Amino acid sequence: MFRKNRGLSSDDARYVRQRGHDDAKEFASLIGLPNDYRNDLKAKKDVIDPSGDAHSVKSGKVKWQIFLYGLSRFETDDAWKAMNGIGQLLAVCIKSFPTRFEEYEKDKTTAKQKLRGPMTELAELLHENYRLRAFINKSMFNGGEVNYLTVKEDGIFHVFLNTDVIDVISNNVSVTNSQARNEDQISDQKIILKYNNKNLAEIEMRNDSEVHYREIRFNMMKPRMMELLFKKITQKKQYNNKVMVYGHAIRRFGRWNG
Repeated sequence: MFRKNRGLSSDDARYVRQRGHDDAKEFASLIGLPNDYRNDLKAKKDVIDPSGDAHSVKSGKVKWQIFLYGLSRFETDDAWKAMNGIGQLLAVCIKSFPTRFEEYEKDKTTAKQKLRGPMTELAELLHENYRLRAFINKSMFNGGEVNYLTVKEDGIFHVFLNTDVIDVISNNVSVTNSQARNEDQISDQKIILKYNNKNLAEIEMRNDSEVHYREIRFNMMKPRMMELLFKKITQKKQYNNKVMVYGHAIRRFGRWNG
C-alpha cells in the first residue's frame, strides 16, 4: 500500500508547485520556447510546444497527484457526466459523506460504510478496458486536449504520446478495491490500479482535514509508472541532450523543426 501521507503542508505544497513550474519552464526552454511560453494549468497544459501540442510536465520522486476534485467538478464537467457513469459514481462517493466535516468527525464509520457501495461499483466499471481507457484519458490528458506526458527523470525529459500512455496503463494493470488489514479498517475505501501485483495508482477520498474534505484524489506512483512505460515503450529517439522521445511520439514531436 501507499505510505499513509495524508497531504502536504502549505509550505510543501508551494514548493511542489514551484518545482513543477520550474521544470515546465526548463522543458519549454529546451524545445526553443521563450520565457513567456504559453500554458493552461486548469486544462493540464503545462507547456504548449511550437506545434501547438500540449504537454503535461511531471517530475517528483515518489508520486504524482493526477487530480484532486470536489463535487462540483463531477457535476458540472460535461465530459465527466457523460463518461459511462464514472463521473456520477465519483459524485456518489463524495455524497457518501456528510456535508459538514464536524459531522463526519463524530461518526466516521457510517460514512465509510456508505462509501463501500459506490467504490465497489466504480471498480467494477473500470474492469472494462474501454471505461478504464476513458478514465485515464480524462484524468491525465483532459479527454485528449493534452497530447503528451512529459516526465523529468534524472535531469532528462522523457516525452510520451497520450495514446501510448493510455494503451500501456489500460492493458497492463488490474483494478481492485482496497481490503481491510485489521479490525480498525474498513474495506473498499479505495480503488487500486496494480501492475505486477504492486500498487501503481489509487483513487481515494480525501477526508483527513477540513481543507480537503469531500474531495476525490487520484495518485500515481512515479517509479512504478516509469518502470512500466520504459518496459512497454522501447522505441526511442534523442531530440537533444536533455529531451528523449518515445514510441508514436517520435513521428509527431519536433515537427516545427521541419
